[in-house]
Amino acid sequence: MSALFNFQSLLTVLLLLICTCAYIRSLAPRILDKNKEGFLGIFWKCARIGERKSPYVAFCCVAMAFSILFWS
Repeated sequence: MSALFNFQSLLTVLLLLICTCAYIRSLAPRILDKNKEGFLGIFWKCARIGERKSPYVAFCCVAMAFSILFWS
């Protein structure tokens, strides 16, 4: 089943995208900072969400891991 039709898979993909973009921006900020608009601006926005909401994103990652390990 596609991640678009399975809600848990969609949340997993979104959390991984946010965490990956925030990590890439912490290593090499120029890669994401030059693309703030357009289609590639999605990755910059995900990096900003990961940086500013990091306690909430971390909690969601732990909750996701718990649900995958024990409820799936």
